Parts: sequence; structure tokens; C-alpha cells
Amino acid sequence: MIERNDTAKQTGSGAERRRHPRANCELPITLTIDGVTHEAKLRDVSRAGVCFYLERPIPLMTALRLALDLPIGGTPKKIRGQGAVVRCERISPTVSHWEIAVFLHDLSESDRALLDMHVKGQPERV
Repeated sequence: MIERNDTAKQTGSGAERRRHPRANCELPITLTIDGVTHEAKLRDVSRAGVCFYLERPIPLMTALRLALDLPIGGTPKKIRGQGAVVRCERISPTVSHWEIAVFLHDLSESDRALLDMHVKGQPERV
């Protein structure tokens, strides 16, 4: 876990390093870590990963399962998969919430296609 800093400003924007576009997505997400369920709030999604807010840190490389209902064409589509924590930053020293990024290493191609459809229908997050 790290504190938020200005490293991205020094090394170029995250969008310059990303392989897949992402879009804002303020929806609930359910995480399961070692059999324990946690509810979090999504920040953004891409076909390769998700970023969300949680009231506790998660160690880097922690494997987890995730579940969310993504509204596409007015109908919620279930997205289910597994990933690993690749970033965990405390939002502020005075706030007990963390911004956590997860790389999706186990997700069906049909779920990735649904994420792509959502991203294409939203403004890209930089």
C-alpha cells in the first residue's frame, strides 16, 4: 500500500501507459477475498482491470473474486471473474479509504466484450 503522490505527473499520464481504454463507472462491486465478502464502489473499468474504493487496504498481489452488474443497453449484465491487486493507495491521510486497482487475469472473453461495450459507450477516463 502506498500514499497517493505525483509520480504519474513525472512519468507521463496513466493513459499513455495503458493498453486498453477505461471509463468511469460508479457502481457497486462485490469482492471475495479468502472467502470473506466485501462491498466496494467502482471508480472505473476496462477490459483488463477495475479500480474501486474500499474502506480498508488490500495487500498487493492479493487474489480475489469480483462480481458486478454492468448496465448495457438498459439491461444489467453480470460480470464475474478473478484478479490480483496491482495498486493500493490511501486516498488521503485523513480518510480511511483506499483506491485499489485489480488486473483481471481470469475473465471470460464474453465478459471482456461486455466491458468493452461499456467503455465505448462512456467518456474515456484519463
